[in-house]
Amino acid sequence: MPKNCLAAPVAAVFGPKWMRQRYVLVVMGMLGMINAFTMRACLNVAITQMTAPPSQPGGENKTSDDSCPFDPPAAGSDSSGSAVQKEYPFNWDSEQQGLILGAFYIGYIFTHIPGGQIADRYGGKHTLGLGILATAICTFLTPAACKLGDVAGAVIVRILMGLGEGVTFPAIFVLLAKWAPERERSLMGTIVLAGPQVGTLVGNALSGFFLDWFVWETTFYVYGGLGLAWWFFWCFLCYSDPNQHPFIGDKELKYLNDNVTGLKEQDNEKEHVKTPWKSILTSMPVLALITTEVGHDWGFYTMVTDLPKYMSDVQHFKISSNGTMSALPFICMWISSMVLSATGDWITSKRVISNTLLRKIFTTIGSVGPGAFLLWASYAGCNKYFVVALFCIGMTTMGAFYPGMRVNALDLSPRHAGTIGALMNGTGALAGVAAPYAIGLIAPNGLMSEWQTVFIINFAIMGITNVAFIIWGSGERQWWDDPHGKPPGHVEDPEDDIKAVKGPAMASTAM
Repeated sequence: MPKNCLAAPVAAVFGPKWMRQRYVLVVMGMLGMINAFTMRACLNVAITQMTAPPSQPGGENKTSDDSCPFDPPAAGSDSSGSAVQKEYPFNWDSEQQGLILGAFYIGYIFTHIPGGQIADRYGGKHTLGLGILATAICTFLTPAACKLGDVAGAVIVRILMGLGEGVTFPAIFVLLAKWAPERERSLMGTIVLAGPQVGTLVGNALSGFFLDWFVWETTFYVYGGLGLAWWFFWCFLCYSDPNQHPFIGDKELKYLNDNVTGLKEQDNEKEHVKTPWKSILTSMPVLALITTEVGHDWGFYTMVTDLPKYMSDVQHFKISSNGTMSALPFICMWISSMVLSATGDWITSKRVISNTLLRKIFTTIGSVGPGAFLLWASYAGCNKYFVVALFCIGMTTMGAFYPGMRVNALDLSPRHAGTIGALMNGTGALAGVAAPYAIGLIAPNGLMSEWQTVFIINFAIMGITNVAFIIWGSGERQWWDDPHGKPPGHVEDPEDDIKAVKGPAMASTAM
């Protein structure tokens, strides 16, 4: 029965009679990640209307043989197709834009480890909720910060956003470790962890609409408001642990306790289990996972932060089309991640191949495919829609990351999933800092040849980091996840058992 009057009406609608609580958590977790990434990504599109592109006054001129032609403007329009001449409120060059876009990840890095430790110890519910609440508040403040502080104001508010959002992934991993049965792990994990794709596509598509019809500030106010609304419902609907949930059904609770790896052990021993830092930081499967995460994040953040700029500066899509065209690759990625994750769960249930081989196959597809197709797109010239199609195919293959390495932390250590998730996402976020800034330096003029260099580097990074996962990656629970586990090759010393027996006896004799 619900434990308080506030839970009673919620239980009447969302109680066990109507739905399974693990699916409520999955849906709300996905919506939380969608909100997090719409708030993160909306600036990526808005910045194209906040400051002049290289082809506009205040920017640098392009050579005609290294850029695509503009669409013919309508009567009374400027070259971008707008009904009136565009006035830009800021004069940020390419390097400054890269600094602003990458500033989010400076803050994002620093709260991963603390967020993972807090979520491991105190639960993921409020860790995730407060992180997204802080991000929503900063999103509301972004227009004011830009107007008051120009580049410095934009950088500061983006760093603060990153500090708030840095706890989200570690908290999600902790929640999934408590709520996802092994046979549903790939699909449940992918539904939640695919939220960034949906958030990016929604952020890109709707931001284009808002920027076409309203002032640029509208984008930040809408997404900030949606973040606050999500936080309100999250507080009442979701809980850190099935055994703490006030209106979960008895049948589902028993099922989760029987099928979620180590759930009962975690509940019983949480106060006594310390994080095995040495074992984690020297574990080759963990180090391989972190390395591959860096490669994935370089490719993903290149698309998230700079695809709208590529569509605007190189292909010259109008702002009303830019958001939609930038969103299409992420729609493809989301669909493929769902399909491939369901396939991965089916393979796991049938024991067709080992879990380790399954993770390696999907991770390799998710590394090599995007690198190759994004590089091809940069050499496809000015055939706009063929370029978009190649981006879509590339991001479709990136969806294989989700049943691959993205849920791998849950395989390696259900008990310390938050900490490992923090390490992999925190380290991967370095790519979020480096990629936008590097792109700003490499492609200051928005030239096609400059962007070809960008995608050559992207292909190399994604491919090289994948090698580490092929060699050292694992899909099995590691020995150090069990507080009583022993490393491979450990030989039991009979003297240890004798000492363990004699110890209490000698102590009682001394008394």
